[in-house]
Amino acid sequence: MIHLGVNIDHVATVRQARQANEPDPVLAAHLAELGGANGITVHLRQDRRHIQERDVRLLRETVQGVLNLEMAAGEDILSLALAVCPDEVCLVPEHRQELTTEGGLRVDAEDRILRATIDRLKAAGILVSLFIEPEPATVKLAKAIGADAVELHTGTWANAFAHCRGDEHDEQLVTQLSRLEEAADMATTVGIRLHAGHGITYHNVRLLLHLPLLRALNIGHSIVSRAVMIGMERAVFDMRQLIDKGPG
Repeated sequence: MIHLGVNIDHVATVRQARQANEPDPVLAAHLAELGGANGITVHLRQDRRHIQERDVRLLRETVQGVLNLEMAAGEDILSLALAVCPDEVCLVPEHRQELTTEGGLRVDAEDRILRATIDRLKAAGILVSLFIEPEPATVKLAKAIGADAVELHTGTWANAFAHCRGDEHDEQLVTQLSRLEEAADMATTVGIRLHAGHGITYHNVRLLLHLPLLRALNIGHSIVSRAVMIGMERAVFDMRQLIDKGPG
């Protein structure tokens, strides 16, 4: 079964828009798990635009499944991660002015900071993944530098899907899907766990499910958007049902 991680960042976005106490991302996480989520993902950004440190600490105490913390390789957030000990950490690139994560992490075998961050997290018993572009060479580098998993950035593929309205013969869509398939094949070859995330929706999710040995999908905006209309528990249930149907 493919693990469904629900990203609840944008529940906190709504809360922070008014600097209020609601909606509560911790309650959203509870409802997501009731709906069938296998885990909860949050991105603690350097500018704290949505998720706050208090949220992370409370989620560690309350999440029943896997708690996945997305973070940049900065000392302040690393210290919090080591104190809280989420089940997983996904290292991501981060730029202050971006609306959301815009691309994969630049992986360099000589990057001492990245390597040291991975080593410190793993020493604490935390599974470490790298959010990367779907490139076979980058998958190999992630394995070489010590990561346990890679999360393929599916955003470019998702944009191509939206642009052509899911036309499976569209040249750009075919190209982007091939990139994901080649990266997934490399993950299988080198023996690294495969996750995927960014831009995944109810309309396109089943087109990713054939990727070899895909272990986890992290999905946020689409689920939270539906939850605004029908509630978090049902929104997660609907996504879980689509994933369980298998490739489409």
